[in-house]
Amino acid sequence: MYYNERIKWVRDCKNITQKEMAEHLGILQQQYARYEKGVNVMPITYLPEICKYLGVSADYILGLKDEEDLRKNNN
Repeated sequence: MYYNERIKWVRDCKNITQKEMAEHLGILQQQYARYEKGVNVMPITYLPEICKYLGVSADYILGLKDEEDLRKNNN
């Protein structure tokens, strides 16, 4: 699973919309959707903020760790 697929999976598990993620990052929902679909490459500068917002580690998002306890830091 690629980083964009992991972000989408966690976002869906936590019932967070693309619009909510985009607003948190200060970008348009359409731009965020392109990142999540893999059409555009997401800037690495968004990674820390995404991890904090979703309550997951960067290792998990990047595929360095296969499992993440989605119950902790549940938003």
